[in-house]
Amino acid sequence: MLGISLVFVILIGVGLLWLYNQQHFKAIEKRNSPKGQFVGVNGLELHYISEGDGEPLVLLHGGVISSIDFQEVLPLLAQNGYRCIAFDRPGYGHSDRPKGRTTPDHQAKIIHEAIKQLGIHTPVTLVGHSWSGALVLSYAQQFPDDVKGIVTLGAAMYKEGYPAENGDLLSKIVTTRKIGSLIMNTLLATPLAKKMGKVTVVETFKPEHASVGYEQTLLDLWGRPKQFKANREDVLLFPECALHNSKSYSEIHTPILAVVGELDPFNTLAMAKRLVEETPNSELSILKGVGHMIPQNHPEKVVNAVQQVNSGENQADHA
Repeated sequence: MLGISLVFVILIGVGLLWLYNQQHFKAIEKRNSPKGQFVGVNGLELHYISEGDGEPLVLLHGGVISSIDFQEVLPLLAQNGYRCIAFDRPGYGHSDRPKGRTTPDHQAKIIHEAIKQLGIHTPVTLVGHSWSGALVLSYAQQFPDDVKGIVTLGAAMYKEGYPAENGDLLSKIVTTRKIGSLIMNTLLATPLAKKMGKVTVVETFKPEHASVGYEQTLLDLWGRPKQFKANREDVLLFPECALHNSKSYSEIHTPILAVVGELDPFNTLAMAKRLVEETPNSELSILKGVGHMIPQNHPEKVVNAVQQVNSGENQADHA
């Protein structure tokens, strides 16, 4: 009898947590409504923010928030004659995510089709931050004639040195179908999950600091089942794809500028150096005193990098 009562109490507790989390998620969606537009790709709706006219420039965020990572960069680039399009990658922000393995290769195909759907049929310049380093390189491998230049920002591009090179337990649990869904729908609104999000902000920005409001936005968007799962799937899918694709990075002839912060804590400096050694038309730019979150804290450096890679004068500025 005592055992039955205990099970009943546990079920009631789980149910209440579930209901509380659902209300929490609804509140998040309400205060984070879409700021851009949508484009349809193979039954998916991708959200993007666009500013400016001129040469097409596509910006792809890393593994935490969304296209708003480039909110400080977009107006500066628009002022310099670019049509800037920053996508929410599949599963992030307000974009749908397809079922199954959505690898960097698959995401590159989705972005490529989205660009065509937007009526852009000329080569584009790609900017990839963090996780999207592998994505933009995959894009260049799959669609070499459609890429004018590439700028990587604190980018992850190789399995070796990737923080979750061998996967991680949290990602494996969260992406387990039934258990993962239960965990995400009962625990993401708890103080423990919020503390994890706050630690993520500190670790991602150090030794620099996040701008006012960034932490709350991360806690909101990252703290939803859809995006949290997409992030953990990306973590698990990255190593295998990067290991395979990096074997032929040397065949990429698109101009590349690998920009990396001198104080980036995520091994991206070593990856950028390796990329420049292995690709024939690339340069390295090391930003002194800078960490990982270059688009947020140093938008002017992104503008300089884009202009540099598009000028044909790929001489790195180590400042």
